[in-house]
Amino acid sequence: MTGWPTVFLGVVAAATVIIAATQIGLIVYAIRLARRLGDLSVQIERDVKPVLANVNAISTSAARAASLAVAQIERADRLFADLAVRVDETASVVQNLLVSPAREGRALLAAVMAAIAAFRDLGSAKSVRRVAADEEDPLFIG
Repeated sequence: MTGWPTVFLGVVAAATVIIAATQIGLIVYAIRLARRLGDLSVQIERDVKPVLANVNAISTSAARAASLAVAQIERADRLFADLAVRVDETASVVQNLLVSPAREGRALLAAVMAAIAAFRDLGSAKSVRRVAADEEDPLFIG
């Protein structure tokens, strides 16, 4: 069995040893890589935890600030609504205090002017009655 079959058998054996060594090397490298990834994940977790705690604190503070802002806006809204009601009430009171006497004064002035006009018409009505008695009613259709 010396000859070419022995050479080929040697080549196959050498290739098998090389493949086995390569696979063992890859397995060792994969184990090392897995350890490094584990260490890296632990470090990232350790570094990110405080950041997440700060983000949580910031979000809590922001939520509290937002609720305080909403409360202040609601208070301001109530204040302006009350102010609007009071302005309306004050305007009504001022209108009643000023406009009503002004109307009464205007009515009194109209009554005085009507009385003066009536006295003027009284003097001119005597002369018109004499003329009207002589003529028949011009609007009467008979």
